Amino acid sequence: MHVAETIYRAVRADAGIQGGDVELVVATGYGRESIEFANKAVSEITAHAAGVRYLFPDVRGIIDIGGQDSKVIAVENGRVVNFLMNDKCAAGTGKFLEFTAKALEVSTEALGSLALASRSRPSISSMCTVFAESEVISLRARGVTKEDIAAGLVESIAQRVSVMAKQIGLKQNVAFVGGVAKNAGIKAALERKLGVTLFVPFEPQITGALGGSLHGKAEVLAGHETLPRSARLSAH
Repeated sequence: MHVAETIYRAVRADAGIQGGDVELVVATGYGRESIEFANKAVSEITAHAAGVRYLFPDVRGIIDIGGQDSKVIAVENGRVVNFLMNDKCAAGTGKFLEFTAKALEVSTEALGSLALASRSRPSISSMCTVFAESEVISLRARGVTKEDIAAGLVESIAQRVSVMAKQIGLKQNVAFVGGVAKNAGIKAALERKLGVTLFVPFEPQITGALGGSLHGKAEVLAGHETLPRSARLSAH
């Protein structure tokens, strides 16, 4: 809650917008229901669909890999028609990359470039983060290069997510969003497995926020009820 308020105030300050000028605030993401100053909450799946449609109107599918989960979403004209989500464990998420990169003693950001420089991809079969860390340490002890281990890690995530994507029929015009979309190695691995060229926004981490703002704009333009410019909102 405190973080959301701080970010909200900072964004407003950067844009030179007074609190009383804000007609509606939309929250999305895992903590959306806890944002007390928001007028409306929108699921991240719906938000991603709206944000991606704005950026890439012809997209028919979305792959979202964030820190806590991974999702694949089928869309038609910006409308969600099907989706699958892995939120039961860290496998196939940014958290998996974070922990295994630590075991490899490199930054998460470096994994992608290391993977692209590899000559082979050792199999990392454990999708459980703890066991995968052990595999990384074992591979290092056997003299496997960091580049090849990074490629194995990237391959394991791409394999898991590509299976999900195929289950809901993502075949063409697919966007890749979420923080992990900045990882060039995973993008390349997914493209290879799915046989597509993925569309990646310039800032893939904020696609959901963009979609949430578009929902808010639509609410205001449609004349739907918004909260008054109260002292509470003005204070933020």
